[in-house]
Amino acid sequence: MSGFFGIVSERPCITDLFYGTDYHSHLGTKRAGMATFDNGQAHQNIHNIQNSHFRPKFSKDLDEMKGDVGIGVISDTEAQPVMVNSHLGRWAITTVSKINNIEELEQDCLNRHQQFTDLSRGKTNPTELVALLISQGCDFVDGIENVYRRVKGSCNMLILTPDGIIAARDRYGRTPIVIGKRGNDFAVASESHSYVNMGFETHYFVGPGEIVKLTHSGMEVLRPAEKQLQICSFLWIYYGYPCTEYEGINAEEVRYNLGRIMGERDDVQADFVSPIPDSGIGMALGYSNGRQIPYKRGLLKYTPTWSRSFMPVNQADRFLVARMKLIPSRAVLEGKEVVFCDDSIVRGTQLRDNVKMLYDYGAKKVHVRISCPPLVHGCTFLNFSESKTDRELITRRVIEELEGGTIRNLEAYHDATTPEYARMVEVIRQHVGVDTLKFNTVEDVCNAIGLPKEKICTHCFDASSYGD
Repeated sequence: MSGFFGIVSERPCITDLFYGTDYHSHLGTKRAGMATFDNGQAHQNIHNIQNSHFRPKFSKDLDEMKGDVGIGVISDTEAQPVMVNSHLGRWAITTVSKINNIEELEQDCLNRHQQFTDLSRGKTNPTELVALLISQGCDFVDGIENVYRRVKGSCNMLILTPDGIIAARDRYGRTPIVIGKRGNDFAVASESHSYVNMGFETHYFVGPGEIVKLTHSGMEVLRPAEKQLQICSFLWIYYGYPCTEYEGINAEEVRYNLGRIMGERDDVQADFVSPIPDSGIGMALGYSNGRQIPYKRGLLKYTPTWSRSFMPVNQADRFLVARMKLIPSRAVLEGKEVVFCDDSIVRGTQLRDNVKMLYDYGAKKVHVRISCPPLVHGCTFLNFSESKTDRELITRRVIEELEGGTIRNLEAYHDATTPEYARMVEVIRQHVGVDTLKFNTVEDVCNAIGLPKEKICTHCFDASSYGD
């Protein structure tokens, strides 16, 4: 995952840019960067943040980064922002993207006698590729539309020019862009919480395929939004920071609704409900009210030093983070029957280890409730889950086992009313070692978010989506 932030200010912008970018640190741990313009002079800094957080890495750069317009990014993929000098002028670009046809586009650029100068993990830098596609246009709008036409996957971007910022949202709006306003100043971000402590208030949600330009003179729509929206449902379920909003809908409220929906129809008897922190907290609170049982914290996260466990690249490191960050409370668990709420089950290994720990610390029975449906398909549109191929998902391994190695009827496992679905959930329950296991449905997710299904991407649950 990645997240970006930009600012157009009447005063030097670097402090706001620094903190606004830092507020996207929950979305990445590999690379980060900032770029500013000061009277046409470009300033850029990029650092590896795999062994350190954003703030200590960039605090020493603040004095040298001048200007009143700037962009920043926290990236789990390539080094960015990329500085460009083309027939469109001097500009910088940062993206939140996943390009599935990168080799095809790379070869086309080479055939046009364009060249690549920046490598990311030994491969073409996707943000530089997007910059080259933009440079093929006669102006920025024409170039961005070239990206929309040709990229298979998704691409959000911020383009920094000497006089402002151009923000362009993916043509299907798979990830968000939101604009904040403070007097005559603008902030533009992936996450709406990133600017509130700097005095900005949400002003505008950029639509799918929409292009806007922010300058000291105001906001201008360069290309109107498309009607078809396919925003990722997993933003609300897990990836987004709890107080952020997508399409005007708060992430924590959605998580609460998912728990309430589950609790209202559940019939399990338990002493209390507890979250698997942090992303299970909102759901557990909703479940507590929906089921009318107490909320307690039987499992606590040690927050000072442990990151989110999806972030480390190495699988062994992911296991280490998942195990070390959570600490059970024997006094709360011992002799009790507990419902634990979590956002999802991906590989199943972390939950299995957590459950064993809960029993070891005295839990009498453990019931697990998952806020989303079973993950049956890896994401093909976003870098949220680039390491989660179909074969890595516990659901797919279980389905292959049930189908004897050849999957003939995958659709039946999408439907919570079928016997195939019931068998799949039962095998997963046995694998993770809990007393009972239940998931919410796709309909529950849509109801909790409050958008019609045709505006939400649910590909990872039921292979349903629009676009490439």
